[in-house]
Amino acid sequence: MKTLVLGGYGNFGARICRAMANDPAIQLMVGGRDLARATAFANELGHGAQALAIDLTAPEFAQVLRRQGVELLVHTAGPFQNQDYAVAQAAAAAGAHYIDLADGRRFVCDFSAAMHATFAAAGRTAVSGASTVPALSSAVVEHLCRGWQHIDTIDICIAPAQTAPRGNATLAAVLAYCGEAVQVWDGGRWQSRYGWAQPVRQRFARLRPRLGALCDIPDLQLFPAHYQVRQRVVFRAALEVGFTQRVFATLAALRRRGWIGSPAGLAGLLHRTAPMLDFLGSALGGMVVRVTGQYAQGHSVRRAWHIAADGDHGPEIPCMAAILLARRLASNQTLPTGAFACLGMLPLEDFVPEFARWGMQTDTVEEALDHGA
Repeated sequence: MKTLVLGGYGNFGARICRAMANDPAIQLMVGGRDLARATAFANELGHGAQALAIDLTAPEFAQVLRRQGVELLVHTAGPFQNQDYAVAQAAAAAGAHYIDLADGRRFVCDFSAAMHATFAAAGRTAVSGASTVPALSSAVVEHLCRGWQHIDTIDICIAPAQTAPRGNATLAAVLAYCGEAVQVWDGGRWQSRYGWAQPVRQRFARLRPRLGALCDIPDLQLFPAHYQVRQRVVFRAALEVGFTQRVFATLAALRRRGWIGSPAGLAGLLHRTAPMLDFLGSALGGMVVRVTGQYAQGHSVRRAWHIAADGDHGPEIPCMAAILLARRLASNQTLPTGAFACLGMLPLEDFVPEFARWGMQTDTVEEALDHGA
């Protein structure tokens, strides 16, 4: 399957390309605006990987895809928070399948309604959010809650390693909602909370406790209805260096009071200066998903799934779902036609070989119920 990775030499795109380059079922194309960078990276990959100079904003984008014979487009060129669906529309027009790594709430949550008819008519599959959220997070929730009567709460926290490679686009995306009102399902109703404000202590199986603060991601909207969660769905990010977490909280407070605009404009500055704090952190990152609810027998339970990724391998996790889905399509495994958020599309078992490949460790823990949590 001729597969174009858009943003193929970027932070996430390069990881996806490395994973797919030696797959005999995939003919890989590294796509981006900079032909020299794409060519150098394609040559590094070998295995017949090709470079393609391509601009997703160009009016002839769809024609280029069709002319190149692209059968699958993997879109990694974020941030997705302010993007429209032009790339997906071009993929459909070119007769290609489509996968993206979007974590923008509106982008992922509105994707199916906007694009399903187009891809169904084309007989192709389009998947948005094939990343840590909601692809992996939903796989974990379904693994933890299999056979339950109901789910009361879902609390998720990611904990990136301080020294892990970080993309400027990713930083701009998370700063976009810093201090902005975010709708959260809490107490069995929708309430306004503020992005990156009021961090609270988070516990992990193999990481030291950290402060974590609210992030605006698709799970906050998708999970309450899909899993019929009774009380709460919260997603937080816990930065390893507490000083950085407090800087984000301060920016959130300033924006909430109207003293500054969106901090997204500071992404470049923070991206350049963040390595100065690397000596305070480590190469160890991870994630935890905690759920409470009732077993089929009616007994209340609280359960947590943890993953720890050392050696700065944490950024491999957001790439895994897209890799798994691309391999399915390339090997002619059946996927439904149309457009979908990547919610419950992959079982947790499919991720296990990818975790092992990078030496990641997972733990599933039964925890004592805390009725105040």
